[in-house]
Amino acid sequence: MKFVAFERAKQGTGASRRLRITGRTPGIVYGGEGQPELIELDHNALWHALKKEVFHSSVLDMELNGKETRVLLRDVQYHPFKQQVLHVDFQRVTAGTKLHMKVPLHFHGDENSPAVKLEGCIANHVMTEIEVLCLPRDLPEFIEVDLSGLKKGTSLHLNDISLPKGVTAVTHGKNNPVIVSVVVVSSAAEVAGAGEGEAAAATAEAPAAKGKAGKK
Repeated sequence: MKFVAFERAKQGTGASRRLRITGRTPGIVYGGEGQPELIELDHNALWHALKKEVFHSSVLDMELNGKETRVLLRDVQYHPFKQQVLHVDFQRVTAGTKLHMKVPLHFHGDENSPAVKLEGCIANHVMTEIEVLCLPRDLPEFIEVDLSGLKKGTSLHLNDISLPKGVTAVTHGKNNPVIVSVVVVSSAAEVAGAGEGEAAAATAEAPAAKGKAGKK
């Protein structure tokens, strides 16, 4: 994905505030072999780009002064209550340096699994993204997870999914974490129904108890 940035001449709180009033968002580009660069971006274009998953999880092509640089989005600061981006950080990407990135998981096939289709269960997504280590050329926009084989009483673990070539999962010491768990819907409904029945019984007993108290 490509976006356009512009050089930012001034820095500081006051300069950034004035920049935002004009519809621009201040930012910085760091890393790689170059020095940190102050940049600014069109706020509306940035706002819409941030709504796209690919802007957060893939290597981006930044055009600055007619030159393209490959970067990653590293940090976004939002206004606490306004729909406004206050600042963005990008990191330059070097072809031979491996990246630590969080990649979203795209699930499919659960509606055709025995657990959901035949056994009254739902697929609970315990994780919606995983952290990976790979070279920039191998970074996937997302990782597909097939849930069509889910069965009642089972879970899908990290080792059960296929990672793209050149991509390694980073688990920070966790041994084969759960990606998706199978939850029995019928049991949950029965528990809820039992709770409602007890509440109704308690409500019905209350007027009776009040009536007896009034006769004394």
